[in-house]
Amino acid sequence: MTRRSLLVRIAGAAFSLVAVQLAAPAHAQDRPALIRIAYSGAGTGGRPLAGGNILATAHQRGTLEEEFRADGIRIQWTFFPGAGPATNESAANGLVDFAHHGDLPLIVGKSSGLQRKVILALGRFGNTYFVVPSDSPAKTLADLKGKRIAVNKGTAGQLTLNRLFERHGFSEKDFRVISMDAETAKASLATRDIDGYVTTPFDLQARGIAKPLFEIQRDPKVTSVTSFWVSEAFEKQYPQIVQRVVNALVKTAVWASDEKNRDPQFKLWAQAGSTPYGDYVKTWEGYSLKERNSPLLDEYYFASLRKAVEEARRFRLIRRDVPLEGWIEPKYVNQALKDLQLEAHWPEFDAEGQVKRDAAKVAGQ
Repeated sequence: MTRRSLLVRIAGAAFSLVAVQLAAPAHAQDRPALIRIAYSGAGTGGRPLAGGNILATAHQRGTLEEEFRADGIRIQWTFFPGAGPATNESAANGLVDFAHHGDLPLIVGKSSGLQRKVILALGRFGNTYFVVPSDSPAKTLADLKGKRIAVNKGTAGQLTLNRLFERHGFSEKDFRVISMDAETAKASLATRDIDGYVTTPFDLQARGIAKPLFEIQRDPKVTSVTSFWVSEAFEKQYPQIVQRVVNALVKTAVWASDEKNRDPQFKLWAQAGSTPYGDYVKTWEGYSLKERNSPLLDEYYFASLRKAVEEARRFRLIRRDVPLEGWIEPKYVNQALKDLQLEAHWPEFDAEGQVKRDAAKVAGQ
């Protein structure tokens, strides 16, 4: 064999090896070995459980584990007692593929440059309760001016609290707003170390710890939407996996929206310990499960998030505008509705939080 032919054969072998190496990742990218899901919250004592939305239901029912078991894909759940800000920090370090977020930390993350796509809604509506210690002499929010109000700063709760302040003609500057997680705040109500907090009141009231100062029933201007997102890197690499995740969660939303599952669902959620079973029963009275457990990225979802951006700027919780264009992606949930023949299953809501007439008719509302 001549030196020239030997070099040609070596070059050919090297080219073939490179071609195989380049082709291998493309095949490997068909599926990940692990799907990492972050939940912005945790149960009592940091237990890895949560409640109140369809993602919590999917976790406790093992929906995603079942979906990907045959593929050998593991589901890794991480529950953050530090809530939305902790999820953002983990996402910034590349440790999250999918996550649950309330409106404010979702917006803060986007404003700081985190690249993600919202692909599903997890929950909406509900009543809002402001509680005070059981022996508080306060009759109105005005009676608490200059007093200590707890909130977990950087979370959706802070945006809700600012809405309540504005509704009554105040701002954070009129109170001593202290950052506390939910467990600490409830304990502080019992020790009278804080003077007010936004939470469900019924269990606290039954135990003589707190009482409601006021309640706001179903006001879309006060409540917010909860979102489920995927990192842009994961979406780009595994779009088919993203679709399967959404399909599985939409199936969970069907179960979670069935009235015969109301009580079983509340019992599942109550296992987290952060909200007792009785509080779920009472705070969900007057709402259909379809209404609150809708996965739709509909007109109301967009309007609610757009309003939250405007408020976050007005309350100086973010420094610049966060346009919604380009990172709210309805195509996955829309495809899931089509694949599962559920296009008329949930009513769509307009920007004011009212059922759209045509949607009410097709959804049988």
